[in-house]
Amino acid sequence: MIARLKRWLFRLVLLALGLPIVLVATLKFIDPPVWGWKIHRSLFPPAGYPAQTTHLWTELRNISPNVQLAVIASEDQRFPSHHGIDVNAVLGILKKTGTNGPERGGSTITQQTAKNLFLFPARSFVRKGVELYFALLMELIWDKQRILEVYLNIIEFGPGLYGVEAASQNYFAIPSNRLSTQQAAQLAAVLPNPYTIKANPMSAYVSKRSRWITRQMRQLGKGTLNLL
Repeated sequence: MIARLKRWLFRLVLLALGLPIVLVATLKFIDPPVWGWKIHRSLFPPAGYPAQTTHLWTELRNISPNVQLAVIASEDQRFPSHHGIDVNAVLGILKKTGTNGPERGGSTITQQTAKNLFLFPARSFVRKGVELYFALLMELIWDKQRILEVYLNIIEFGPGLYGVEAASQNYFAIPSNRLSTQQAAQLAAVLPNPYTIKANPMSAYVSKRSRWITRQMRQLGKGTLNLL
């Protein structure tokens, strides 16, 4: 009986570790038709969530370098050099963590992609651990360009507004390959809370935040994208 239980536990561990590897390896080549965050939004729609969502998948080469640099400047300036986890940021968050689980923040672009693609909204150490596992696998199996491409295509820029192409057309009535530095910074400014912040017309917050992002973009330089 004990030997059988051990075998089952061993198989469960193998499944838990192996299934994410299969998923990540598959999505290196296949664009996800749906993802965890969108499924959760559909099943448990928050206030203001529309009956119909908008999403237009766009390859990274057809997305303006301005918006690629803007999200790096805004969300994760060490994205080209880290391996999926910003250890210093994670340690800083853990120091401020209470019994309800890890606080928001400290997530790299890779972690945000893993969270949105494979997981659901929750605050627990278990979910954070799974997120980190997926992030490490993505860094191992994908390249940085693929991570950024998926991130820009599944992140929510407004209620039911998924991906930079849909956001660009919704807020500025142009394709994402024509986004200016200012427009890209405005889009990046909404990412902390796309349900209360709009890229256009600009609020005082977006105006201030987008100015900060454009300064960071200048400091990083477009050569940053060559490091991906």
